[in-house]
Amino acid sequence: MIRLIRHLLKARHCIIGPKSFIYETGKIVNQSGRTDAIKIGAYTHIRGELLTFRHGGKLTVGDYCYIGEQSRIWSALSINMGDRVMIAHNVNIFDNLTHSINPKARHEQFKRIITDGHPRQIDLAESAVNISNDVWIGCMSVILKGVTIGEGAIIGAGSVVTKDVPPWTIVAGNPAKIIREIPSEER
Repeated sequence: MIRLIRHLLKARHCIIGPKSFIYETGKIVNQSGRTDAIKIGAYTHIRGELLTFRHGGKLTVGDYCYIGEQSRIWSALSINMGDRVMIAHNVNIFDNLTHSINPKARHEQFKRIITDGHPRQIDLAESAVNISNDVWIGCMSVILKGVTIGEGAIIGAGSVVTKDVPPWTIVAGNPAKIIREIPSEER
């Protein structure tokens, strides 16, 4: 009963599709206050964190997706995931810098966060992230702002993705590079 109540309380801060579940380790942080800022499709399981910043952000997670424990998906503009996306544990996805490059501005942002919460107006050099259908992102990977990951792509464990990933390819490394194309018989 307690698990169901926690699940329902978390779901108040987002739109959640039928048969989807936010586990006890899952966290919905909707600082924007708009319920439609975070949309979760049907049959999706969330064990990690979905966060929108106070000044904006939009997260869309498709149907039959999985987001592993300790994974953090933080949006200040837009992160869109297709259907059947598998995100392992300890993955970080950002559509922004999270803090200013300028040290004085960074310090001011920090002071505002600890005294009043995240600023309502701030420039974090946002650039949308798009993750297509059937993508698998391996554990401890980082997906940075402005990246599009093509359909069926696989991101190897521990990768740092700084550029677009073509459909049906396997990438790995820091920065991530194409390892091989996935042949049509394996798609």
